[in-house]
Parts: sequence; C-alpha cells; structure tokens
Amino acid sequence: MSKAIHVVTGAFGYSGKYIAKRLLDEDREVITLTNSWQRENPFEDRVKAFPFNFDNPDKLVKSLKGAGVLYNTYWVRFNFSDNKINFKHNNAVENTLKLFSAARAAGVRRIVHVSITNPSLDSPLEYFSGKAKLEKALIDSGLSYAILRPTVLFGKEDILINNIAWMLRKFPVFGVFGDGSYRLQPIYVDDLARLAVEQGKSSENVIIDAIGPETFTYRELVKKIGEIIGKERPIISVPDFAGYNIGRLIGRLVGDITITEEEIKGLKANLLWTNSPPAGTTRLTEWTRQNAHMLGVKYANELARRKDREKPYDRL
Repeated sequence: MSKAIHVVTGAFGYSGKYIAKRLLDEDREVITLTNSWQRENPFEDRVKAFPFNFDNPDKLVKSLKGAGVLYNTYWVRFNFSDNKINFKHNNAVENTLKLFSAARAAGVRRIVHVSITNPSLDSPLEYFSGKAKLEKALIDSGLSYAILRPTVLFGKEDILINNIAWMLRKFPVFGVFGDGSYRLQPIYVDDLARLAVEQGKSSENVIIDAIGPETFTYRELVKKIGEIIGKERPIISVPDFAGYNIGRLIGRLVGDITITEEEIKGLKANLLWTNSPPAGTTRLTEWTRQNAHMLGVKYANELARRKDREKPYDRL
C-alpha cells in the first residue's frame, strides 16, 4: 500500500489541501483531480494536477490508474449560474457518481468520502438529499469505503466562521434567524484531514460523524466569536425572510452568495448537530483566540474562488 498513489480531489482548495499535506508528510505519492488545475500549486512538483474529465470517462479512469485510495472532497455549496460559471447540486451528484464508477474501473482499493451530517434521501434540501444519494451509491458500489460526515469546517480558508467575524467587524448588530438556538459542532479542517488519512489506511467500511469537541447554539457561536475578536455586538432575532434578504443585499455588495434559503432551513432543522462523540480535538474557541488578529479581517468570497481558478484562496 505504501507504493500506491493517493488521489485527493481539490488539493489546491480547502479541505483537500490539508489532506494532501498530511499524506505528503507521510511520504505518500499524491496526485490531485481538480477543476482548478491551473491554480498556483502550493506543493510545487510534489503533487501533480489533472482535470476531472467528467465528460471523458476513459481519461478519468486513466488518471486514477495505480491509485490505492481516493479522498473525495468534491461538492458544491449551492446552486448558481451566470454567464461565466454554472454549478448545481444535481450536477455535483452526477459527477461524483462518475468519479466513483471510474475509481472502481481503475481498481482503486478504497474511497474516503466527505459527506455531511444527517443526510437523508427524503430530505427536501438538495444538499442533504444529494449527499445521501452519494453515500448510498458508494455503499452499494462494492468498494471499501469510509464516509466522513462533518458539520462546519473551520480553518484559515473557511467561509462561515470567517464571515461571521467579518460581519461582526463591519456592522453594529448581528441578526440570527429565529431564536438562534439551533446547534453546530465545528471541526477543524486539519482534524478532518487527519481522520481522512487514518481511514485511508484501513479497510473497514465505516461512517463517522466528523464533529468537533465543542457544541454551540448559533447565537452562542456568534457571541463567542465577537468576544474573542473584541467586537461584541447586540445579537437580535430576525425572521427568516428578513435575514435572507439582508444576506442577499450584503451578497450584492461583496459579489457573493452569503446565505441561501436551504442553508437557513438546514441550520434551523438542527442538521449540523448530531449526538455522537467528537472526532476532532481542536477547539474552535482556542483556534479563534490564536487567530483573532486575522479572523474576519477580509471577507471570504465563495464565488470569487470558483470564478478565479488561478489565484490561491488566500489571495482572493
């Protein structure tokens, strides 16, 4: 197994980068499949990049030949299209099914797949139903698998935690949807990467809730971040439609999608919480204290990352 290639999707992005780094630290041979193969390579010649080639199954299979483990982080956060880019949940599902099929054809031994907490085929939310479809397909594929179900990731390149801090720095009050009592269990991105690499060495089929050691209500999370970065603000309850429209307005100002109706529903349905033991050890509160000087100083723009496929995330 030590000589087998390890394939990481999106190694020039967020979670994939941390997985690739840990594999390289173990002296593994790593390649990446990515839509951003022209993005600046943080690993230089240590990680070769190949396009996904979802529309060319033969090329996709060829890029996976010799791989022992595939670490799949590929997904989209929301549906979006304009005259420059187009991505949707249903396309992400179709593409991931092609990836699983190609992995099987290429003789990949094991897939470590990043999913989400509380996926459900019956969910009215595309994010959660789509993730459930992929879990079922992987389980039914006959391949060895580890399914990791994180809630919210935090780290230097994250979106949610950073942009909460950004809004606390920019605005005199902070609005939460409803009473803000719905819960989250953020996990540090490198803890997820450690778990992924550990599972790559195993052969047991497992599903793991990849949650962090701290649980917050959304209101508590905002309050704690404000305290730590020195920007405590009044936290007010707002109706969902008002919060969504305020988010849309902010999104227009920064050229991004700050929040979606599905994300609001997922939060309020407690889908980012589970009654499982923590898989991560890094506390968000401790990490925030260590990074308070930079957290939220700059807005983290999801669309900018997808439109510009050349610059590193931290320069967008």
